[in-house]
Amino acid sequence: MATLTDLLAEHTTLSDGAAAHLQRLVAEWQLLADLSFADYLLAVSGEDGNLVYVAQSRPNTASTVFQQDEVGHRVDRPASPQGANPVIEQALASGRIEREGIATRFGNLLVDRIAVPVTFDGQVIAVLGRAADASDIRPASPLEAAYRDAAQALCEMVVEGTFPLDEANTLGLSTPRAGDGFVRVDPQGRVVYASPNALSAVHRMGWNTDLSGMVIADTLAELLTDPFESVDAAAMIENAAGGRDDAALPGPLIAMRMELDARRASVLIRAVPLRSRARSQGAVLLIRDVTEVKRRDLALISKDATIREIHHRVKNNLQSVSALLRLQARRSGNAETRQALSEAVRRVSSIALVHEMLSGSVDEEVDLDAIVDRVATSLVDVTIPDGGGERVEIRRDNRLGVLSADLAMPLVMVLTEVLQNSIEHGFTSGQRGAMIVIDCHRDVRSVTVRVTDNGKGLPDGFDIAASDRLGLQIVRTLVSNDLRGSIDIGPAVGGPGTRVELEIPLH
Repeated sequence: MATLTDLLAEHTTLSDGAAAHLQRLVAEWQLLADLSFADYLLAVSGEDGNLVYVAQSRPNTASTVFQQDEVGHRVDRPASPQGANPVIEQALASGRIEREGIATRFGNLLVDRIAVPVTFDGQVIAVLGRAADASDIRPASPLEAAYRDAAQALCEMVVEGTFPLDEANTLGLSTPRAGDGFVRVDPQGRVVYASPNALSAVHRMGWNTDLSGMVIADTLAELLTDPFESVDAAAMIENAAGGRDDAALPGPLIAMRMELDARRASVLIRAVPLRSRARSQGAVLLIRDVTEVKRRDLALISKDATIREIHHRVKNNLQSVSALLRLQARRSGNAETRQALSEAVRRVSSIALVHEMLSGSVDEEVDLDAIVDRVATSLVDVTIPDGGGERVEIRRDNRLGVLSADLAMPLVMVLTEVLQNSIEHGFTSGQRGAMIVIDCHRDVRSVTVRVTDNGKGLPDGFDIAASDRLGLQIVRTLVSNDLRGSIDIGPAVGGPGTRVELEIPLH
């Protein structure tokens, strides 16, 4: 399905600023739909002069009127299940909120339709079509009346181009919904109406009486544990409510949402200013009880810290084992024993390196490129056996990327064994310009790693399955059992040397 950006580019020639304003509006209009108990459609005028729906929102507080997706369809198409909507064109021309004189019947529903022009920089750039079920003739409850009153104020702000606001949200806080908890305050910050869910959230924070007529900022100040938080919350509510009729709307990037901690509970609160014709109509406060969510987040943070500490201790223990093996190798008088112990040191060190990276990770993933580069750095200190002091250059082409720990651990061990085997057995005595290249190709399904050297090549009749070398046996076992992949060893393409190719599935 095409995105709003795609549809705007296809049907209109709106400026970047106007398109961004519509993007912000669509990001916030779920609040409008919930407070209105109505569906909303965003219509824009196409280059051919026809009005086209480019976005749609359904309410969480009522049944939808639009059973079908209207996005991408013309407003005046005769085959529309909702019928043509003339008030949208009227609102586009007049720049005022237009309403149908009588409710329109669609099937078994009576639908009340309103068109709200969307203004940006003094120009009408789009129209919001609102459709609500008008079949219910019951008197509105206090909650419904408060919701609709706030929705009307927000629609007037849409016409004036003052909704939605640019808000600072550096903490990345989510947005409470109207159903989470709704508080309407007057310009002085006194509570005009509080929904049952809002009362429950505030009661959990420690307030035991009704909120009606209370200055909500003072109430919160008594409940919050952090005095600085109390000051910030009071400033946020005062900025949103306005306080004076001639007060200007808050400037851009004003923090209008906060997470507040009381002794008994934590809440996420968002303030939405309500002003039209430069006069304050108070504000709407949306409140969500996030006590349990925050408790689980803290538990996850504690668990992550514990796991990282475990990786850190495992790394330290492996380094201790490596040091003991290295000490034993130095004291051994047998050359084969020293070599075996040195190989064990290298293998243990490669495992420790992965645990070191995991100790600084929060998601059990590691940057394989950083590990391979460190392994290569430690291996280039090794000279070619009987090579007259010549060293091997190891180069990595392309990125291996980030892998989960259960794949990174065996893959690092495999690459370490392959590189060490190439250094020890792949080059001739006195060879100059010894080079090993690590190349990688990765897609969504698998990662392919190719290790190529310019050495003397494989011995005649080489077969990895029949090889009795411990290093190759380790490689074969890790690739087949831990990585569920395949390995192919053969001559290098286009020249002397050896090629080792690993194919590792990612899922």
